[in-house]
Amino acid sequence: MIERPEYLKELKKFKDKELIKVITGIRRCGKSTLLEIYKKYLIEIGIEESQIISINLEDLKYNFIKDYMDLYNYINDMLKKDKKNYVFIDEIQIIPNFQKVADSLYINKNIDLYITGSNANLLSSELATLLSGRYIEIKMLPLSFKEYKETVDTEDLEEIYKKYISLSSFPYTIQLEEDEISKYLGSLYNDVIIKDIMIRKNISDESVLKSIANFALDNIGNLLSANSIANTLTSDGRSINVRTVEKYLEGFTESFFLYKASRYDIKGKQYLKTGEKYYVSDLGLRYFMLGRKIGDRGHILENIVYLELIRRGYEVYIGKADDFEVDFVAINSNGKKYIQVCETLKDNENKILTRELNSLQRINDNYEKTILTMDKIPLSNEEGIIVKNVLEWLLDK
Repeated sequence: MIERPEYLKELKKFKDKELIKVITGIRRCGKSTLLEIYKKYLIEIGIEESQIISINLEDLKYNFIKDYMDLYNYINDMLKKDKKNYVFIDEIQIIPNFQKVADSLYINKNIDLYITGSNANLLSSELATLLSGRYIEIKMLPLSFKEYKETVDTEDLEEIYKKYISLSSFPYTIQLEEDEISKYLGSLYNDVIIKDIMIRKNISDESVLKSIANFALDNIGNLLSANSIANTLTSDGRSINVRTVEKYLEGFTESFFLYKASRYDIKGKQYLKTGEKYYVSDLGLRYFMLGRKIGDRGHILENIVYLELIRRGYEVYIGKADDFEVDFVAINSNGKKYIQVCETLKDNENKILTRELNSLQRINDNYEKTILTMDKIPLSNEEGIIVKNVLEWLLDK
């Protein structure tokens, strides 16, 4: 069982705080396992097992829970009236009007509530409004490069990286042989595509949905739009309108299969409505669906950096500075970071380094600017711009 210490630290920090702990992320990224580890921690510090109420709504054992009142009554009947109760509900979005249960449990001062969901609609505008200021979201992803490194025997970072991008970062795949991973990812694909997208979005044509998924996966790191996807599929003989493509892309992002990065005008300090990019939550899924392509290593590296910035709590955008693009603008409460990602900076005339520096040099503020590369180089500083090996950066805290 992989500990996931960064996420566990978050749960411990918010224990007994009057906030609902909402854990979101793609199926099988480790949400249920995290809760199991946390429950063991509670028992270790003296919480009695009778104080812990745990429900996984995908378990047939709880098939008798049909609506929100069934869920509320079941939990209410199990509460210890004179003690603190720790209530865990996995995949709560399965129950219609689940937010009424969450709200009702929240106002009970003897309850510390933890819920998980594999769909972004868990925090839809309706629920967010209802629980405004009363929840903390913990956004969970499959294993980071640092977490993955701790599961393998070798210390060769480049060898670890090759495995990380070509196999899978889902925690359970660590226990599987390479030929078993494809079967596992096939099962996961069915769970996400069929259960989380087709059924919920009322989509009947799986082949078109898969075509759009493949197109997006084949273009990670490229500027994309629903219009460009619709035009490409139509020219290939699969007529589809833009609104349908938008609906399918919404399904991919709501299920955390894909992440969308919008563009940000750095000089104008405004968010742009067009020209987003998409990144996949696990590159193993990309290989499973597209085949083991060797190329596009630069965009694969970009995908890894994007997810790591999300893990570190940033809102991440694609930067625009005049006619130049900055790979990532990472924003949090402490300010911004500007990051360029380049597989290698090596060429005979330093043209690549000059190009990467040029985009960052056009930004006239004092926030940190960094170039990340696979090159084995010592940390350096180019006119105030940090140049760092990306694998070492991925291992930073």
